[in-house]
Amino acid sequence: MIQARQLSTGQPLAWAGETQDVWVDVQGATPEELAGLRAAFPINRLALEDVLEHGHWSRAEVYPEHAFITLRSYARPEELDEFTERLSILIFGGAVLTMSTAGTRALSTVWPMTGRESVNTPQEVAYELLDATAETFFTVVDALEERADLLEERVFQGQQNPVADVFAMKHLITHARRLTSEAREATALLGRHANGTASDLVRYRDVQDSFTRASGQLDGLRDLLTSLLDLHLGLQGQRMNEVMRTLTAVSVVFLPLTFLAGVWGMNFEHMPELKSPYGYLLAWLSFLVVGGTLAALFKRRGWW
Repeated sequence: MIQARQLSTGQPLAWAGETQDVWVDVQGATPEELAGLRAAFPINRLALEDVLEHGHWSRAEVYPEHAFITLRSYARPEELDEFTERLSILIFGGAVLTMSTAGTRALSTVWPMTGRESVNTPQEVAYELLDATAETFFTVVDALEERADLLEERVFQGQQNPVADVFAMKHLITHARRLTSEAREATALLGRHANGTASDLVRYRDVQDSFTRASGQLDGLRDLLTSLLDLHLGLQGQRMNEVMRTLTAVSVVFLPLTFLAGVWGMNFEHMPELKSPYGYLLAWLSFLVVGGTLAALFKRRGWW
């Protein structure tokens, strides 16, 4: 499918090979449509190979015919899945050509903006598309931060073991950071070598800064998860120590009682307490006094 808009006015066009003051968007191009595009635009062969290759990473290049950048980003950033989409942008002197499989979030955001004051040149279209792509990564960061807050609450409330969820989040963060770093490097290369005005170069640096901030926030989240995992292990150790302290206190309370029971349980014939009518009562009183005293002492010192 091919759709086009006039850059200066934003009016839709039935594209018939125009190569000036036009934005041509191609989604799921057929061989016939590719042939028509190559007949109208001097598309570099290497750039076209990158566009058509499935699973290609983000990269940029400035060819003699045009500048080129392809970006991979998240299709559903709010859902935190790893399904990605890719948009390729070819910037000519008076036109811009975008190519994708089935459109992208950035494309649907910027397409209606064509013809406005800030979106009426090929460089401005490219900047807006890059900026909208960077916003998807900030959406991913926000969703990850919300999930990290929930994990933190679970850790402090001592709910189910969060270790599996922590490592799953770290995997998502690693994937997002790789996509962000590739997009940042591609944008930086395009900004260094693309032909444009000083304001165009400033825009590219602005987008590069956006990718850098998103990458930095992802690094911060990864460090937070590492600290959260250490905190969980520390709390688990603290709870285990409290359990061991309680068990130790109980053992110490019963230790003298066991000693007394062992002494009175010896089968010697000449033991004064064996013949006494109050021997059994004396034994129980001894157990209660010794055990109660130790229990009260441990409770007072917070050992129980």
